[in-house]
Formats: sequence, C-alpha cells, structure tokens
Amino acid sequence: MQMSAVPQLDVGRRVPRRTATVDVVIPVHNEERSLPGCLKVLSEHLAGGFPFAWTITVVDNASSDGTLRVARELAGAMDRVRVLHLDRKGRGLALRTAWGYSDADVVVYMDVDLSTGLDALLPLVAPLVNGHSDLAIGSRLASGSRTVRGGKRELISRCYNAMVRWTHGARFTDAQCGFKAARTDVVKPLLPAVRDDSWFFDTELLLLAEHNGLRVHEVPVDWVEDVDTRVNVLRTAADDVAGLVRVARAKVTGSAKVPGLPRRPEPRAVHPQAVLAKRENGRLWQLASFGAIGLVSTVLTSVLYAVLRTWWPPLLANFVALIATTLWNTEANRRFTFLRQRGSSGRVHLRGLVVFALYYLVTSGALLGLHAWQVDPSRWLEVLVLVVSSVLGTALRFVLLRTWVFRSGEAS
Repeated sequence: MQMSAVPQLDVGRRVPRRTATVDVVIPVHNEERSLPGCLKVLSEHLAGGFPFAWTITVVDNASSDGTLRVARELAGAMDRVRVLHLDRKGRGLALRTAWGYSDADVVVYMDVDLSTGLDALLPLVAPLVNGHSDLAIGSRLASGSRTVRGGKRELISRCYNAMVRWTHGARFTDAQCGFKAARTDVVKPLLPAVRDDSWFFDTELLLLAEHNGLRVHEVPVDWVEDVDTRVNVLRTAADDVAGLVRVARAKVTGSAKVPGLPRRPEPRAVHPQAVLAKRENGRLWQLASFGAIGLVSTVLTSVLYAVLRTWWPPLLANFVALIATTLWNTEANRRFTFLRQRGSSGRVHLRGLVVFALYYLVTSGALLGLHAWQVDPSRWLEVLVLVVSSVLGTALRFVLLRTWVFRSGEAS
C-alpha cells in the first residue's frame, strides 16, 4: 500500500505575527530618590512575563534637583528606557507631550510612586490591544478594588467623582487614579482638545472621550496611598471645579466634539424576533423607569414647594422647586431611562430647556387658575393642584423627551 506524503510547512513563507507595542510613561518632578527604585521594579515586572513589546519613557517636568541626571544615567544602563525633558511643569503637559510623540500601539501612564499594584497592568492594556475598548483606567472605587488611604483623601475622592458623575453623567467611577492607558490612534486626535496641562487633564480627557462615543474600560486596582504626596488639595479642587464648568460649556457650544474619531456602532440584536422583543421591552422599561423617577421627582417638588411657600409667593416657590428637582430628574432619566443618548450637546440642552419651560407653564398655569378661582386657597389645596398638574406635565415631558430630546438614532 502506498502511503501519501506528509505535507510540509513552507517556513520561508510564514508571515511573522506582529506583537503590539506598549509605551509606559512616568512623569516626574524632583524625584531623584524615588526614580531608581521605580524603574527597577517596573522593568523587572515587564520583563518577567508581560506579553507585549514595551518601552518606558520617563518625562522630566522641569525638575530642579538631580532627577534629569539620574534618569539619563538609568536610561543608559537599562534596556528599553528613554528620557524626555520638559522645561515646564504639569502632569497633563507631560502626558500630552509623551503620548503625542509615542509610536507605540498603546500608551500607559502611571505614577512614579507605584501606588497602584502592577498586577493590574495587563488587564489595563489587554482590552485596548484586542480592540474591545479605546481607553482604560484603574479605579480605586470600582467593585473589587482594595485601597489603603486616609479618611480625608477617601472623602475628597468620593465627593469629587460623585460631582463628575452627576454634573456630566460620566460612567467611570475614578477620574484621577494615576493608572491609565489608551490606544494611540484614538488618543492622539483627542489630545489637542484637552486644554488642561495639570491635574485636571485626566478628567477632561475621559469626559471628552465619553462625549465623543469612545469606550472607557475600568479595572479595579490595589492601591496604597503615598504619604509623601505634594498635591495642593484645595488649589487642585478649585481648578477641578473650574475645569468641570469649562468642559460643560464646551459640550453646550459643540466645541467638545472631536472630528475624525471612530464611533462605535450602537448595540443591536441580530435575530428579528430579538429585535422586536428588545424594542417592546425598551418601551416598557422607559415607561417604568420614567414613571418611578417622575414619582420621586413629583414628591420632591411638592415637599420643596410646601417648604418654600412659607416664605415666597406661589410662582417663585414653584420655580425654585422645579429647578432643583429638574436637574436631578433630567440626569436620572439620562442615566436610567433613555440609555441610547450618549452625551450633552447644545441641541439637547436647548431642547431640555424648552421642555422645562413647558412643564413650568403647565404647573404655574394651574396655580394661577386656582388663585383666579379662589382668592385665598388653602396651602394643601395648592399642593394638590400642583401634584395633579405635575402628573400632566410629567406625561407631556415623557413624550417630548422620548420623541424629541433623546430621539434614538440622532447624533448627540
């Protein structure tokens, strides 16, 4: 019996598989004592099993001690370490410059104190290499994270990140952990739009990324506080609040939109029956969610009105109560009801103001009608009329939000 020949692989025609490249950027300012230990630990970790080709870029931010000299000596003695010197301070400036110059597929940022455990580095980078996400951040507030820090910094961090979420609708939980990564082809077009050169850089970058439809991946991290931190908490907090206002203004005016960025397609069901079921379930969920939020909002408005009415006339009390609860109502609906809405453009804000004006006219018109019918109605009758008119106004608000403000398929 004749046996067939075993096929041989043509090794000469094999196409080598390309390995992703990762550039780890470490900004430093007057860190001549901390830098050697940082580079030793980091390079050993990367060389010990990190599956991608890597380099380390030390960015000296106008250090006045021997940091630049130490960095250059270490770069000369260690493989894959390079140094970039800047004449001006600023963490944001360092990242903007280093990431802008980098030719790697993925750029990473971490603090020189290595407060974040390096075991999270591969989970941070992997979703970017495989294309699942555009940016990735370490989070000290995500489920599964473990942190060791003082109560003061814990409180400040949680309050700041809550402010970011509720003023901008951000989906990420920790804006300022010094452990981030990004796909270079995505982050480079974003960098010119980020105006801050200091500590707010991280938050602004993430807000612009989400506003432009990019996907941000979060990794829970182990994090230990550096007691030698030199951050001026009060000044940084003031700058952060000013930055949040500036980014909100950019969203309203449309200047926060960055042209040329890839937009991820909306999630959709493939099977026709699944599409129909999703559509019907979506309507039911919107009604249930909007009804629950509207109920809470109506109760809050009524309570606030009853309190404010003891000092102010009815129209002013109604106006202030509505302003306070409408801010919460709009954000709650954006987060839980109309999930397809991506960001806050000028058109959305303008339409939201129109809807609020109509809602205010319905409720205030009802109060004016009551006072025209009765010269001095009781306080509880006013509240009852306000509740009934709020229910009618809420129904009108739902229709307008669903069909006009948060219309599916319309670019935000």
